This record gives sequence, C-alpha cells and structure tokens, in this order.
Amino acid sequence: MQNRFATVADRDAVEAEKPYEARDKAATIYEFLTRARDAHGARPALTFQILSGPKDPAETLSWNELHGRVTQAANLFRKLGIGPNDTVAYLLPNCLETAVTLLAGATAGIVNPINPLLEAEQIAAILRETKAKVLVTLKSFPKTDVAQKAAEAVKHAPNVQTVLEIDLNRYLTPPKSWIVPLVRPKTPFRHHADVLNFNREAAKMPSASLQFDDPAVDRVAAYFHTGGTTGMPKVAQHKYSGMIYNGWLGGRLLFDQDDVMICPLPLFHVFAAYPILMSAIASGAHVVFPTPAGYRGDGVFDNFWKLVERWHVTFLITVPTAISALMQRPVDADISSLKTAISGSAPLPIELYNRFKAATGVEIAEGYGLTEATCLVSVNPVDGHKKVGSVGIPLPYTHVRILRGSPDGFIECGVDEVGEICVANPGVFEGSTYTEADKNHDLFAEDRFLRTGDLGRIDADGYLWITGRAKDLIIRGGHNIDPAEIEEALLAHPAVAFAGAIGQPDSFAGELPCAYVELVAGAEVTVEELAKHAKKHIHERAAIPKHLEVMDELPKTAVGKIFKPDLRKRAIMRVLNAALADAEIAAHVVSVSEDKKRGLVAHMATTGAVNEEVLRQKLGEFTVPWDWAQ
Repeated sequence: MQNRFATVADRDAVEAEKPYEARDKAATIYEFLTRARDAHGARPALTFQILSGPKDPAETLSWNELHGRVTQAANLFRKLGIGPNDTVAYLLPNCLETAVTLLAGATAGIVNPINPLLEAEQIAAILRETKAKVLVTLKSFPKTDVAQKAAEAVKHAPNVQTVLEIDLNRYLTPPKSWIVPLVRPKTPFRHHADVLNFNREAAKMPSASLQFDDPAVDRVAAYFHTGGTTGMPKVAQHKYSGMIYNGWLGGRLLFDQDDVMICPLPLFHVFAAYPILMSAIASGAHVVFPTPAGYRGDGVFDNFWKLVERWHVTFLITVPTAISALMQRPVDADISSLKTAISGSAPLPIELYNRFKAATGVEIAEGYGLTEATCLVSVNPVDGHKKVGSVGIPLPYTHVRILRGSPDGFIECGVDEVGEICVANPGVFEGSTYTEADKNHDLFAEDRFLRTGDLGRIDADGYLWITGRAKDLIIRGGHNIDPAEIEEALLAHPAVAFAGAIGQPDSFAGELPCAYVELVAGAEVTVEELAKHAKKHIHERAAIPKHLEVMDELPKTAVGKIFKPDLRKRAIMRVLNAALADAEIAAHVVSVSEDKKRGLVAHMATTGAVNEEVLRQKLGEFTVPWDWAQ
C-alpha cells in the first residue's frame, strides 16, 4: 500500500498506525524476494542493456525469473562453503548477475560489494577484512581491467577460495559478440583460487527452492565499504532489518508496481542497492540498468532521454553531477511518463534544480542517506513542498537530532542551530556499525544515535538541511567556512559545470579557501572572470577563494561526487612546492598519499644539497605531515 507523502503530518500518520516492529515484514532477504515473486510473478523486475542506444538489445527478468536465478546462485554459494557467517564478495559493474549476486549472497551468507574503481591493493585489503571466501567478478573483457584487478587482488587475499566469472559477451549480439573472443585481454591467473563460470555453475543448481534452511532471524547480511578511491575504506555492517527497512520505505511512500525506475548508479553503492533495488522488491516496480558503467557508459548521456521514452520511466534516480551533464544536452524525446527525479549523494545546487525543472517540467526530490545507516534518512516529499537545498523530511521511524558536544555531554541544538546530524532508525546497527571494533568508538551519541559527521540543522517546518561535512569545513584561522557557499556561487556562472572547494594549507591561517572548476562542454571563461564572479556572489569575505583553477575534469567517485581528497592532494603539492621555491630550498613534494592515522602525507625529495633543519622549519609552518619519499 503506497501512501501520499507530502508533509510532516503524513510521516507522523504512518508512524502513528503502529510501531515499526509490529508491522508485517519479511524477516530475511529471501522471504522478502519470495513475497515479491508471489505478488508480481510474470511482471518485469529488472532490465539490463549493455549498450546505451534506445534500440539496442536488452534483457529483462520477471519476478519469477529473478527469484529462480537468486535461488540457484544462493544454492551455489552454499555448495561452495558459504554459511551465514561467511562472505561472498563481488567486484562487478552493473548487469543482471550483479543484482542476483547481491540478493543471493545475502541469502546464503554475507554479501560484500566492492567498487571496481579501487586499486587491486585496496580490493585485496577489503577481501581480507571481510574474510571473503568467494569472489564474483568479470571474465576478461575489452575496455575494462576489472578481471585483471581481481586476479591481482586474489593473490593477496589467501582467504578467497573460489572466483566465479561472468562473461558480459553473452549480452552482445553478432558481429560484436564474435569480435570479443578475438580481442579479449589476457588475464594472469597466478593465484591460488579455483576459477569457475558463474552462470554455468549456477544453472546446475535447483531454482525452485533453497537447499538449506533460511531461519527467520535478523543477522548481518552485507558488508559495504565506505569512502572514495584512496586510502583503506572502512567496512560497514548491514542487517536484514536495515536492508528491508529501506525497501519498506520505498514501497510504502514512493513506488508501486506500475513505476519504472532508471538507475544508472552502481550496485556496489548503497543508493542503488537499497533505496532502489530493495524498494523495487517491496513495491513490484521495474528497474532499468543502462550499461555496465551506468552514467559513465558510452553514449548514456547522449541517449538518456530516449531511454526514458523507451522504457516509459516514471522515476529518474540521479546525482547532481549527472544532472549537470544532462542539462548540457537537449531533451530530445517524449519524457511525459516521468513523474519525478530523486537525487542523492551530494548537495544539489539551486541553479541546477531550476535548470532541470525548466528543461523537463519535473521537480527533483533531494534526499539524504549514508552507508553507515544502511542508507535512507530523509527525502523531500515527492507529493509535497520541496525546499530546494534541504534534504527534506526525516522518514518514518527515523529519529534525527542535531547535537553538539560539550564537557557535560551532548547538547540538543535549537531550531535552525547548526550541529552534528545524529540518526537512530532501523537501519542503524547500534554499537557495531563497522567491522573493526575500534572504528565504533565515539561513533554514537548516548549509545544510540549514529554520529554522521555531517553538520546540519532542522528548520521550523521539520526539514533537514546539511550545511557541510564536519571534516570538509574550511577552518580559516579558527573561522569555519562552508565549502558549499563557494561551490554554489561558482555554479551560478553559466560556464561552470562542476565546482569543488577545499581548504588549502596556509602557514598563517592554517587553511585558506581554494576552488577548482570544470567547465560546461565548449564553454570558455578566464580564471580572472571566475574570480570576479566569485567575489560578487560569495557574501562572506573570508570565503572568497584565494586560488581558483580550471581543470579539464574534476576527480569524481563512481556515484558522481566531487572527490575532494584528490583536490586536497593537488593543493598540498602546489602550496608546499611554492613555499620551498620561495625559500630557495632544494627540495620538492613528489607525491601526496593518504595514511589511515596521519591523513594526507606529503612525500619529499631533494634536488640538491639541503639543510634538513631549515627544511623542517619551513614545512613546520604548515599542518601537513611529511616524510621522505621512498
């Protein structure tokens, strides 16, 4: 039963019906999927097309077929020694098998999605941390190095016993499918694990029912790593209850069986895995995954509106960086089926919201979630007033508090007072968010409310606003500057597609604001013009960037966030090297890397004779740790 979700009163009415614990909910993912199969049977569940053209071949699984595939894969995993406490990892782009692996892995054991953009060393570290016994990945395929990374990572993960390969060539038709075997890159299998064909082995398994017990008990069923593309990510634990809660929210408040969602976001990320896939299971909605790389796939942006027309899409699942790219292309198809767009992962600039609404006639409902809470926290009401720039109303059974620390404990902030956003809901695993116990220290306020690390406020109407990341604040001489103010000002310039503001090291103020921008395709603008625009539109003098730089492309994560650690590395190298040159010290920064304990560390090399004491004094003017390059 889908509810109108327009106001805080609507949210409260859902909560007033009964406690969440008293609702008729599935206890396990397999029961959850079985209920969807029983309710929707032959209706379409998931569609995948490997190429982006509006007439390119696509494969669709019905709910009956998806249930059968998941049953076979779960039976295979159990045969390979996966029990409830064992881990199935996958290193995959999007395809039908990725969704099957996610659901089957959580049924047989604990599923561990891994970002294929990570380096082999980081993939191996995650495999070791989660003690994965089975890895599902790609068979070597043109234009991707996933298979090669997997092989290298498995060499350094002795716990992996079996590698199951998926060959994307099965989705292609002649003549392309004939060419792939001729150009397929070689994969070095110098590791210890057995290598098997995923689809061939799964097809040998029964599809009608599980060949093992699926006890109706809540347990950890997924490990999702957090963080971007550098450093060793932390691993968050998700229980059945949190995964199903995310789906229940979508089925109750947002989607029904007549909806079609287009999801070009990766299934190794919680946004696609839970608010999308789990909501589809709860509601019977149809999900379309275009290309293995989603929004990054060849031709996806150019064909996007035609894909909306082809599949009669009602809900567009997106992120701000993708919206910006779409707004650089004409709406060249019939998109009258589209009801709304749901955006997450990063703050949505008002200018981008307005451009999208003008071009499509559709409003964007911005939401908020995080890996540590199994995802969903709040969303702007699809049927109600959207406060652009806010992340909407906390969802049913989600308790959000704005707190600030004091010597006497946490203090509740008042209306519109900024503090740390803290969350309690069925998706929060109290006390055990991360696999590493020491990572859970100081993670909870009053032993219950997850400290998100995001700064925010709740307004008089109950809408939640994110004002920045606690760690992303630019702290200039003790003065806090929100990078979002700088970014929004720059994004208001018609030539700017993306903007990222960070604090660059400064020997006097600790940090000074600096900004990097990526221009709209074909646009031209000078740094001087952008600086003048920034000065005019940034209201706080201290926030005006001291350095502005135009880049061909800003670094981004797989879900489209500006990846600020790379920008910080760039700034550290520039600032420290300039300081050393000014002091006529024959040394320079050759690289910057992320250390788990020290943060970003500058690595130094000499270009001549150096008085190390003088060097230490100069670098000591900055807060950036450093050492000698190896």
